[in-house]
Amino acid sequence: MGAWQISILLLKEIYKLCQKFPDSERFNIVGQIKRAALSISNNIAEGAARKSQIERNRFYEIARSSAVEVDNCLEVSLALQFLTPIDVQGSENLLLEEFKLLSAMMNSPL
Repeated sequence: MGAWQISILLLKEIYKLCQKFPDSERFNIVGQIKRAALSISNNIAEGAARKSQIERNRFYEIARSSAVEVDNCLEVSLALQFLTPIDVQGSENLLLEEFKLLSAMMNSPL
C-alpha cells in the first residue's frame, strides 16, 4: 500500500477518533488534528504532481511534518485523557508506516 492510500486510512481513523472528544474541543484539538491529517494526503498528492524531485521532496516533507503534528495531537489527547492508548493504537501504527514511506520517497528518485 502506498503513502497516499495510508494517509486516507489514517484520515478515516482520525475522523472516527474525533467523535470521542467532548464538544468543547471541537474548535481546538479536533479541528487541529483533522486539518493536520488532511494535510498529509493533500501534500502527498500535490508532491506527486511536481516535476522535479526537489519539488516533490518539499511537499513530502510537509506531509511528514503533518504526520508528526497528528502524532503530537494524539499524545496531547492521551495526556488530557480524551483518548486511551487502545483508542490511538491503530492511528499510531498508520502514522509510523506513513512516516517510513514518506522518508523513503524523499530518498529515492521517481
